[in-house]
Amino acid sequence: MSGTGASEEPGALSARARAHALLRIRGRATAVAILPSAVAVVLLVAGAQGFAVGSGWDTARWAVTACAVVVLLLAATVAVAVVRARPAISPTVPLLERDAPDLYRLVGDLADRLGVPAPSAIALTPDCDSWLEDRTHPAADPGRGGARPRNRRERVAPVLVIGSPFLWWMRVGELRAVLAPVVAGTGPSAHPDIAAARRFVRGLDGAVADAEAPRSGPLSGLRGVPRFFVGRTARLLLRSCRGHVAEMERGVAAAASVRAQGVDYGLRIVAQEQVGLAYAGWDRLLTRVALPAWRMGRWPSRLDAGVVSALTELSRRDRLADGFTSRLGERPACDLLEEPGAADEAASLLAARLFHGGPARPGPDWSPVDWQEYPEEVVDRKWRTEAARLHRVLDAMTAPAGLPATPATPTSTTTTASAASAAASPARPVDAGPPTLARVVEHLAGRPGAGEELAAGIDAAVAREEASAAPRRSAEAPDPGGPDALPLFPLQPPRTGTELLADHVTAMVCCAAVDTAGAAPGLDWLDGPALLVDGARRADLGVPVLSLVEDGDAEPLRSWLDEVGVRIDKPVRLV
Repeated sequence: MSGTGASEEPGALSARARAHALLRIRGRATAVAILPSAVAVVLLVAGAQGFAVGSGWDTARWAVTACAVVVLLLAATVAVAVVRARPAISPTVPLLERDAPDLYRLVGDLADRLGVPAPSAIALTPDCDSWLEDRTHPAADPGRGGARPRNRRERVAPVLVIGSPFLWWMRVGELRAVLAPVVAGTGPSAHPDIAAARRFVRGLDGAVADAEAPRSGPLSGLRGVPRFFVGRTARLLLRSCRGHVAEMERGVAAAASVRAQGVDYGLRIVAQEQVGLAYAGWDRLLTRVALPAWRMGRWPSRLDAGVVSALTELSRRDRLADGFTSRLGERPACDLLEEPGAADEAASLLAARLFHGGPARPGPDWSPVDWQEYPEEVVDRKWRTEAARLHRVLDAMTAPAGLPATPATPTSTTTTASAASAAASPARPVDAGPPTLARVVEHLAGRPGAGEELAAGIDAAVAREEASAAPRRSAEAPDPGGPDALPLFPLQPPRTGTELLADHVTAMVCCAAVDTAGAAPGLDWLDGPALLVDGARRADLGVPVLSLVEDGDAEPLRSWLDEVGVRIDKPVRLV
């Protein structure tokens, strides 16, 4: 069975028909562009042979010729823009064959078994997904993973992009079963009509993106008119292609699925269960564990290894996942890599860029952290940083008369100018109270509305710090205004002032517990930063803190503190 044999399958037949429709759209656009030229040629030839003579015909000939020249110039502008446009390429970690010979061998054997061309390369993505990506567009940048054909007749197979969490959580057989329908997609992709249709659509998409990208410089205004025309024309063509593209890709997927049915079919059912479990554990690891570190300028360098711990813990807690850990005795797919640690570190850094917008490389304010160091380097530092911010805002709000005080803040959690001024002074007034938990509790339980005022001040302080950090991150990005601007996938919506206040009060409680009750910072693989008391995690702090923050009721928290043995009158250490 040849690589183009998939055209005999129903799904591939549908995909090929849709590809023909897309190529007809391209042909009609070309015909519209050359139509004035054809009319001009007819009129000029007729005049040269003595037909259609007279002043009226001469005027018509010159008018049509001028129109044809303008249309050809505009069409050439659009064509050049489409050819030179750089289509969007997914940010990935390239994986060379020398770095993963066993993985390349597995994929090659799978392609042979399916009777399709092997992918031209393999790359990793820090997400729970796998796909084929064509990077053969003429404007593709080889440094970014693009592969340019040496001539027009040569067709390079697409790149296989594999979700890095799959390599660490899945066993070798499970990974092969999951990749089978993906690799099978290289068969339809090798068909010349489907490949040409995809190049046409990617070129239009890249032209639209280039036309919409901001430009600066002395000639930016002069270039605006042709860019506007190119963008409008490309968008019009894309709208006419949308339905055909969707049907073509559905046909390609259907053909690949049919072809892969005979490969590890029974194992694929089990592997799909692992895909769902990986999604759940990966999401929890990013939002609960990685995000607090990213916000502090640290990025966990072994996220993929961490997902194994997170999913193992999920399997222990969730009876529906019970038994999945028995697979861990089999060979993990990451053994197919020569240096799994280096690949994990590169994927972890890319994950921080994709989901948080961190710099592309480590630096003084963007350093990696190992899991063993996470409790001290991230959890403890996070708590003390938030406790320090809480006291700075509290000091600014409670400064006595005669000192630089701030006006009363509105009872709203939105960031306002008054709330910003309440948190503006980083220095504590000379007679401010010591950083004790008792001071925070007394302030929140002392009068109605105190929590809302303090929440507004913290909201303003956090917003100001994030705004000051944004330009630095943008300056460190490779191309802040270009198609690689990151983050692409924000993890969480903005937090409300009440949520921020609850986090800061919790941090203050944890600092006091560590300093006065012998507690310790810890890491929970599913919930992130954790407080360990006598070696066991205390997960019952949330409700007492919310009672204090939202209702001003301090009794539940006081009972919790008495049970743990926390001295609320003792000053805590801040950063």
